[in-house]
Amino acid sequence: MSHYDLYAIGNALVDSEYQVSDALLKTMGVDKRHMTLIDTPRRAQLLAHVKNIPPRRTGGGSAGNTVVALAQLGGRAFYSCKVAHDELGDFYVKDLQARGVDTNLNHTRAQEGQTGSCMVLVTPDAERSMCTFLGVSAELDEIALHPHDIDRSKIYYMEGYLAASPTGLKAALAGRQRAVQAGVALALTLSDVSMIRFCKDGLTAMLGDGVDYLFANLEEAQVWCNTEDLDEMGLQLRKLAKTVCLTRGPDGCDVLTAQDAWHVPAEKVKAIDTNGAGDMFAGAFMFAITHGFTPVQAASLGNQAAAAVVSQHGNRLTTGQLNVIKSYVLPKIS
Repeated sequence: MSHYDLYAIGNALVDSEYQVSDALLKTMGVDKRHMTLIDTPRRAQLLAHVKNIPPRRTGGGSAGNTVVALAQLGGRAFYSCKVAHDELGDFYVKDLQARGVDTNLNHTRAQEGQTGSCMVLVTPDAERSMCTFLGVSAELDEIALHPHDIDRSKIYYMEGYLAASPTGLKAALAGRQRAVQAGVALALTLSDVSMIRFCKDGLTAMLGDGVDYLFANLEEAQVWCNTEDLDEMGLQLRKLAKTVCLTRGPDGCDVLTAQDAWHVPAEKVKAIDTNGAGDMFAGAFMFAITHGFTPVQAASLGNQAAAAVVSQHGNRLTTGQLNVIKSYVLPKIS
């Protein structure tokens, strides 16, 4: 019997979110809507531009957001990642514990270096642009894995951002192999267009001979498939996974399998901040899938949760918000 609904591996990052104008974003030289990796000097340069803007600080990281969402909905999750023995690392560990997520961090933390952080720059059109300083997360390796816990999980989830880290990719692939041996379902998120453009070989390695669940937004799918034709994208993506979730923002989600295709509409809301929307969708989807609901039902829950998170500032919802969404989405369609 499975102990965890979801076992995930990814970059542990503490988010600092700033509301900025498009003019300031341009002045800072940040690539809008995408994730850019930065080093210490570049981080200092960017922080100087926003020194008079008070940030919102939350636990982050793509897979981290996903496991937290699943745990808040009532699922059981384990997260493999890496932080340092510093103030941000303490913040991150306490955040996971408060959300009910089990982690390797209770036993393994880096003695040297800094915990990873992400500057999330949100413009008035609700788009988020991310500047990520990986810190010790760049050194995530197989030591972070708990193979026994992978064995007793329903889904093993890989964050596509790990394609940019040689040791992180190696760890993700080692966990993938263990999951395959244990008969655990595989899931992958493509994460960001930048990963596809610069680290596609790593993503291809994570896909291997296919995964059970693949998460991609429309822009990522267009770049991966080199087409804007939805039908052609569907044909290509179906070859990569048994179930594909193609998220399309306000246009909802397409759920694709070898035999079927469903369009699941999204609730119309005024978007304020898109940070964390895809992570929230994935967490809600995998919660529903691991609790006996159909892919369409799971996508409906994912759409509702993502709509709620983009309607506010910040990458997380409260447990209360998610329980309300769960109560009026799943019983109604089950």
